[in-house]
Amino acid sequence: MQRHDIIVIGASMGGVEALMQLVQQLPRDLAASVLVVLHVAAQHRSYLPEILSRSGSLPARHPQDGEALEPGRIYVAPNDRHLLVEQRHVKVVKGPKENGHRPAVDPLFRSAASAHGPRVVGVVLTGALDCGTSGLLAVKKEGGLAVVQDPKDALCPDMPRSALEFVAVDHCVPLVEMGALLTRLVDTPVAPRSRKPSRQVETEVKAMSVDVPSMEDPPSPLEYAKPSYYGCPDCGGVLFELEEDGLLRFRCRTGHAYTAEALSGSQQSHLDGALWAALRALEESASLSRRLAAQARQRSHDRSAQRFEERARTTESQVELLRRAVLAAPPADAASPADAASPEPKVSGGPERTG
Repeated sequence: MQRHDIIVIGASMGGVEALMQLVQQLPRDLAASVLVVLHVAAQHRSYLPEILSRSGSLPARHPQDGEALEPGRIYVAPNDRHLLVEQRHVKVVKGPKENGHRPAVDPLFRSAASAHGPRVVGVVLTGALDCGTSGLLAVKKEGGLAVVQDPKDALCPDMPRSALEFVAVDHCVPLVEMGALLTRLVDTPVAPRSRKPSRQVETEVKAMSVDVPSMEDPPSPLEYAKPSYYGCPDCGGVLFELEEDGLLRFRCRTGHAYTAEALSGSQQSHLDGALWAALRALEESASLSRRLAAQARQRSHDRSAQRFEERARTTESQVELLRRAVLAAPPADAASPADAASPEPKVSGGPERTG
């Protein structure tokens, strides 16, 4: 009889402390493979395996591409690489970013769900925005279990709140109870998968793993999505729009993916950069016009000097207007009162909600 022997965990802001607290509770003889994605900057080496190995009894490591899955081991995604799960081994690939992250939580969750179905337990811990929600939906779609840290217990409650809003989670618990819960779930038998994996999930996993025979025939999102009016912030390609259980997502031809919230944040970031670039260009134009006007005056070219001075005055007025607009813009993460309200958690009817 199969058991829940694949545990996938995603975390972001506040994740190091949360993961340390969680692995302290896991027994040395845990009969499951634990795979972890923590969002880290690409330019910084991750020391998370050393931290987790010191924190608990399970050895943690950055796996090599193709490394076999073994129980009682923690596999941590390296910086700037996605960690994916196949039938008996892991893949470590530099695929397209998701929600601006590489490694990203959702590709790990989807790949585990596609490969192992009901054997998977997906765990969403503390973190910003809504990363992990789409992947947790895939875990549930393929028959696995969804576990979420209680938002009241999380340093940054955004990821747990989003998961509770869109996913019928099986368990919502504080960290102090999560180790015992996962240990109990590992010992719970599961029925074999009764149907083929979702083609949508398979397609998204394939796109992320860059396992594409030809760029002329990439995994097409057209089967489950429709073209949107928006361009991909990463590559400029058309974004395809899909909605599942109320969660709006986007994916481009080359595989970059965004939730609606992450796409909005990326657009705001690009807009901010574009406005500052425009401000710089206007200031340089005004400065050059002033210099040309002075040079024309020195040579007694009065008509040219007047023309450059008028151009400088016009440009300087534009600079002032744009500078006021840039400095008056609200922070990109400013939340409305409605956003600050905690959503009503959606918990599946069978298991109880604790914590």
